[in-house]
Amino acid sequence: MKVRRSERLIDMTRYLLERPHTLVSLTFFAKRYESAKSSISEDLTILKRTFQMRGTGILETIPGAAGGARFIPYILKEEAQEFIDEMTDKVADKSRVLPGGYIYLSDILGQPEILRQVGRVIATQYLNQKIDAVMTVATKGIPIAQSVAAYLNVPFVIVRNDSKITEGSTVSVNYVSGSSERIKKMELSKRSLTEGANVLIVDDFMKGGGTINGMKTLIEEFDANLIGITVFAEAAFSGNRLIDDYTSLLRVTNVNDSEKAIKVVPGNYLETVFGAEV
Repeated sequence: MKVRRSERLIDMTRYLLERPHTLVSLTFFAKRYESAKSSISEDLTILKRTFQMRGTGILETIPGAAGGARFIPYILKEEAQEFIDEMTDKVADKSRVLPGGYIYLSDILGQPEILRQVGRVIATQYLNQKIDAVMTVATKGIPIAQSVAAYLNVPFVIVRNDSKITEGSTVSVNYVSGSSERIKKMELSKRSLTEGANVLIVDDFMKGGGTINGMKTLIEEFDANLIGITVFAEAAFSGNRLIDDYTSLLRVTNVNDSEKAIKVVPGNYLETVFGAEV
């Protein structure tokens, strides 16, 4: 059914936002709205300009018979910094201190709007890299992985510490916990990754890096490629951290169990993604 331009723009915007990193042909839009391709091209020019002005993302327009439009979401430096500063203040609440130097994050990472922003922030870091899957470990990293995967429009895979009959055959590895130095086991379904897949690891919190190091080993077992590691928050660690190449949104520099004191600062995300001047 032929529609007015205003209605067409609204529907095109919704369609593209729901399908990031997906090439949508001009022919598809022309048939959907019973409009000429020239009119669709004009609409896409409007959307491209608006997305860029508002910091919503990049709208790639590809000419030719096989061309079309592809929406790539990102976040501007100013908005990312504002979000990270807000999270720094929230996490710095002394009531969040848990025994062992851990921080209670479940309520924060259970809020849809915060999760959307976390996913958008992390996806921006890998804007120009090919990602085939987002990996995390059960259970607290799952909502972060799901949000990042949605913005990258790729599957997310969940590493588990115990067997699930619904997972079928699995690949398992032993790893050393970075904080307790105990040997543990993690496993992943053989159907989760393909050989040569480009994998992004995300997690909610990192101390010694043992769990993430275990996921790195799993990726190697699948003959896949580790593209990057990003965590929502990292803790200052006095021992030998097993991971040194990673990005964090927040850094917990001090936790005092007895005094219920906590100090949180921005992690290295802003510097890594946007450069030293942030």
